[in-house]
Amino acid sequence: MDFDFDFDLLGELTETSGVPGYEDRIRGLVRREFEGVADSVHTDAMGNVVATVEGESDYSVAIAAHMDEIGFMVKHVTDDGFLRVDTLGGWDPDVLRAQRVTVHTDGEDLTGVIGSVPTHVKDDDEEFSVSDVTIDLGLPAEEVQERVSVGDLVSMEQTTERIGENVTGKALDDRVCLFAMLEAAKRIEDPDVTIHFCATVQEELGVRGAPALGADLDPDLAVALDVTVANDIPAVEKESEYVTELGDGAAIKLKDSSVVTTPKVHRRMRSVAEDRDVDYQLEVLPSGATDTSGFQNTHGAKPVGAISIPTRYLHTVTESVHHADVEATIDLLTAFLETETGNHDYSL
Repeated sequence: MDFDFDFDLLGELTETSGVPGYEDRIRGLVRREFEGVADSVHTDAMGNVVATVEGESDYSVAIAAHMDEIGFMVKHVTDDGFLRVDTLGGWDPDVLRAQRVTVHTDGEDLTGVIGSVPTHVKDDDEEFSVSDVTIDLGLPAEEVQERVSVGDLVSMEQTTERIGENVTGKALDDRVCLFAMLEAAKRIEDPDVTIHFCATVQEELGVRGAPALGADLDPDLAVALDVTVANDIPAVEKESEYVTELGDGAAIKLKDSSVVTTPKVHRRMRSVAEDRDVDYQLEVLPSGATDTSGFQNTHGAKPVGAISIPTRYLHTVTESVHHADVEATIDLLTAFLETETGNHDYSL
């Protein structure tokens, strides 16, 4: 199946490492993609990238998608040459055993595996927690101690693949939205308002990059892009746990645990989607935070909105999105920005 977007670029974005606070590699890709698209590109002291497309008016809109992915930091190298790690972001221990990882040292990348006790000798009542994660590099202890240091970073190792109508891989949270933002930026020509396309850092550690941008940019309107829960899987049967479904379109956020989006903003998003025949669904997320909250009340109150891409198996290496939802998100964001004049009344 041919997807109506640049799958190779999406794969490059998702497969590139960039854990919170150490987004250097993905930041380089983002800056590369903004060259020739934005009027200016800069990186702030935290590592956020801001690509500005100048508009006809001083009214400004900030669009944000975070660059970081959940990962680990090495905290100890054992006498036997195994690595013990601390988390960078929220992990479910059930998805970590027997996974392949990349350890990023100062001079090289090393492939390792997270060990798992074989069923032959495992106690049936044995529980596994994130603190039990041990990385095996397959090297003699002396060599590991020479090549790996406390503070080195660890990311999951996984390729990005097409499976049926879906895309699956690691770090779709939030690289698929970063991709959607980049694609929308490439479509925007001569906007009425100034648009700041923001690739943010450290979202997975508690939305740390966006508030700095809220203060530095002081936009008139902010819209964040992030993935959201698609609970359309057999393991989730309760209607009370419904959030979104794959293939039903871009998700226009009404709330999550960190934000209630501005009613007039999400209503205009719905109107634009209907006018442009863009498939959409409404998102009410019981828990989870996004960069939206980082802009809402930083440096003064702001109207905010958010567009989400429904995603199965969040915070695993097999996160999955439907190609049509990615396409709808690009289309909706582009249309929303093309029709933003700076004269819409978002007041309460």
